[in-house]
Amino acid sequence: MPEHQIDSSAVDVHQHLWPDELVDRLRARSRAPYLRGWTLFTDGEPPYDVDPQAHDVALRVAADQQTGVGSSCLSLSAPLGIESLRRPEAQPLIDAWHDGVRALPGHFLAWASVPREQVDVVGLNAVLAENRFVGVQLPATDLLTPLAWEAAAHVLLAAELAGKPVFVHPGPEPRRPSAGTLPAWWAPVVGYTAQLQAAWWGWNAVSGRTLFPRLKVVFAAGAGLAPVLAERHALRGGTRAPIDANVFVDTSGTGVRALEAVVRVLGIDALVLGSDRPYGDPLTEFLGDAATRAVRVLNPTRLLSSDPRSDGGEREWAVAS
Repeated sequence: MPEHQIDSSAVDVHQHLWPDELVDRLRARSRAPYLRGWTLFTDGEPPYDVDPQAHDVALRVAADQQTGVGSSCLSLSAPLGIESLRRPEAQPLIDAWHDGVRALPGHFLAWASVPREQVDVVGLNAVLAENRFVGVQLPATDLLTPLAWEAAAHVLLAAELAGKPVFVHPGPEPRRPSAGTLPAWWAPVVGYTAQLQAAWWGWNAVSGRTLFPRLKVVFAAGAGLAPVLAERHALRGGTRAPIDANVFVDTSGTGVRALEAVVRVLGIDALVLGSDRPYGDPLTEFLGDAATRAVRVLNPTRLLSSDPRSDGGEREWAVAS
């Protein structure tokens, strides 16, 4: 396509927009996470002044249209820590999230969420049966080790049986009193990437593909660039497995140079458009027209399709020897 023309059929698999139902629930709370006006309070990060326009539905649709995004998959902001609350606190917030996204225009799809404890698998199955919900999100903080992946098996199996993917998103950063005062960028740059790296290698170490042969998994933010550590993994005794065609990473929070490094390891088929909007903008060009269309249209469509790729786990590593 010409340089000035942006394909309008892109699918952004990673955005955030808080529907009114969730905002009202957060404002009614007196313990973290909660809102006072538009100031967000969480346990592990400093208070954050939210821009209300960032959660305006009409403005978001217009912004997406300007960058050729035809549909967006909304994610409950896992760093809020909602999923890790005790179930009596978490479930009403998650229900408000699900109800809120159901009322949004058809431009928006969404990732379902579940509380960490006492997951209602029957309820999750019902949500995943709805076309509005493309899959289920799990915080990376719940998947930091091989054992943690095993503990989440009931959720992973529900997604696999529903033919829908699991989205691994950074979770809440713990409060560390001994750390002193940290800059505002510390959690997104240091904490979130470390979580995603641990979750990526946890899936690898637990042989997730053997346990869940048809499950698709997508990691936010290039999995914290964990794939780029493949050579270090091998150097330290890890076993190099073939590329898994049903494991994806999104483009959020990373630049072109970092994404090029990921593609050298995983190949272009693993990369899907994810902007983390309103905290970032969708990638509009990457390594030419064919690669751009793959990342923005073809790969997200394959991720969200009901059938896993038949050659999953059979491709050779893309890293240059």
